[in-house]
Amino acid sequence: MSVRRPGTRSSRRTLYAASAALLATFALPLTLPGVATAEVSPLPPAPGRAASPLADAAPARGTAYMGMGVVAHDGEGRAPIADRGLAVAQTEGVDVSSHQGSVNWSSLAKSGVKWAYVKATEGNYYQSTTFNQQYTGSYKAGLIRGSYHFAAPDTSSGANQADYFVKHGGNWSKDGKTMPGVLDIEWNPYGAACYGLSKAKMVSWIKDFATTYKARTGRDAVIYTATTWWKQCTGDYAGFAKTNPLWVARYNTSPGTLPKGWGFQTIWQYTSSGPVVGDHDKFNGSLDRLRALANG
Repeated sequence: MSVRRPGTRSSRRTLYAASAALLATFALPLTLPGVATAEVSPLPPAPGRAASPLADAAPARGTAYMGMGVVAHDGEGRAPIADRGLAVAQTEGVDVSSHQGSVNWSSLAKSGVKWAYVKATEGNYYQSTTFNQQYTGSYKAGLIRGSYHFAAPDTSSGANQADYFVKHGGNWSKDGKTMPGVLDIEWNPYGAACYGLSKAKMVSWIKDFATTYKARTGRDAVIYTATTWWKQCTGDYAGFAKTNPLWVARYNTSPGTLPKGWGFQTIWQYTSSGPVVGDHDKFNGSLDRLRALANG
């Protein structure tokens, strides 16, 4: 049975859909603070309290999470039935951010979850306030874990954000329990979907991030995205498929059409309303293959 926590994605996606509609109507600008911070203000409204239209239209910087725009832009279909129709064994995992708070990792491990990705950073201005509990807690529960960075291409260069990510939780070590870092590149929750960049400039920004991350860690970053966003904002660029594993977001019975160049997804985010934390994913392979990804 799904456990709905205050502020989890099942309750947030309705607010986000309203936010997207207001944002498209009013196109409100946002000024980014010039100093990096681990906290953001104002905080989201308390559960049950209505936010002002302005607050809805412009979420606070730092509050973004993996898959924030999926339901609003791509909709939500039926959940997959077990692993029917998938070519290989699937290994269950979750992704979390500060919205989930203190996660019950023991319950997740007992339910069959084998791995987790934890939000570490956003842009060059935010570090997750729950990163330590989530990253260390998943490890202690026996899960293979990694961290992700929510991209903000309108605020600084890809290289700058890759450096920031590595310094604040995005590094990799060959211990068999740490997966390579993830670049979460998707709809901009704070403004224009493609962050004001042309398709060519967006591709250059992603290259800048990926090249820097590889130089700093020795690993190719996993790219998390949705096919519709990728087509809209990169022109369906195929150049990362040979080096960067794909994590595709689609809340439906199958991963659907993938971005150009990738013949298969490494990870599929298939729901935002799964057990315990909501955000559930399938690694496209057995646990042994997951360990191979961790070991590089």
